Amino acid sequence: MTQQIVIMMVIGGVFILLGIGGLFWGRTEERKYFENVARRFDVREYVERSPFRPEPGALKIGGWIIIAVGIVLLGLAGFFLLSG
Repeated sequence: MTQQIVIMMVIGGVFILLGIGGLFWGRTEERKYFENVARRFDVREYVERSPFRPEPGALKIGGWIIIAVGIVLLGLAGFFLLSG
């Protein structure tokens, strides 16, 4: 039973790290996108979404969701560890 709890804790930690990575990736993409639009005289890229980039908002929201799942997994693992 202890191995399963450790595995759950590791997966929770990995999810939290992936979520933090997604947040930083989203922030970087958003900054690049707005800097690129600000440098151009026309806003064709803004209107046509060309070249395609992952939506920064989706990356940030996905990062928060993954962090929440990781926290829940770590909490459950801690609960099982203390109760068993």
